[in-house]
Amino acid sequence: MTDRSHAVGDSKVPEKLQEKLPQKVEEKVPNTIHDTGDHGAKSHATGDSIVPKTLQEAVPKKVEEVLPDKLHDTS
Repeated sequence: MTDRSHAVGDSKVPEKLQEKLPQKVEEKVPNTIHDTGDHGAKSHATGDSIVPKTLQEAVPKKVEEVLPDKLHDTS
């Protein structure tokens, strides 16, 4: 039991239930139902990148990996 919700936005999940669910479970619920701010978007860069952060987070890992490391380092 966590005794707190991990929602950062709106939630249709009852507050008492939110408080009992582990964070990993809350994050599996679609953000349209229970917004934890975890939108699944992340960059796979491990170093410097000239690619805008929002674009890095929007494209699949395979797309990021085909870019040369001098432009978007995923090594």
